[in-house]
Amino acid sequence: MTYELILALIGFAFVSSITPGPNNMMLMASGANFGIRRSIPHILGVGLGHSFMIVVLGAGLVQVFDTFPIMLVMMKWGSVAYLIYLSWKIANAAPKSPDAPEAEGKPLTFLQAAAFQWVNPKGWFMALTAISAYTSDHSFSQVLLVALTFMCTNLPSIFFWNALGQQARRFLNNHGRLRAFNITMAVLLVLTLIPIIRGH
Repeated sequence: MTYELILALIGFAFVSSITPGPNNMMLMASGANFGIRRSIPHILGVGLGHSFMIVVLGAGLVQVFDTFPIMLVMMKWGSVAYLIYLSWKIANAAPKSPDAPEAEGKPLTFLQAAAFQWVNPKGWFMALTAISAYTSDHSFSQVLLVALTFMCTNLPSIFFWNALGQQARRFLNNHGRLRAFNITMAVLLVLTLIPIIRGH
């Protein structure tokens, strides 16, 4: 892999990781509802889980989807349905009382966040595009480099969104504001699906 291609890969990984998407919206909501410390397993699950998915796809799963394209279509619409369900859950996460702006429920665990990458349409797009565009022969060393690049750019990017959510907590100090924030995050999460539904 050439130096120029590595720089292009870093740019793609950073831009695709920092821009709004299901992971970032969920981590922002988690930061607002649970804070950074309780969201750390969620953060690590996203960063490491997505890199693991890149390795698995690069190891041969891409060829399975090329052979059976209907599987990719089924995965797409199953992911959309699951994200709509998660949006409903976020919208209905409410504080226990006006004086306790910590939402009921629990943040995602490491394994839950890692597993979520397999139903995250943006995550699939990022992984498939990176493997197709930035590996010439799908060798393990190239796929591993792509995965490590995403891990190094993804973790700080998603931490930023989580920290942004925690900073918003000072303004979400009553039931109504937190409720409105959660509903807004749920709507934004649904809006991230529009490019996927349109087929981009």
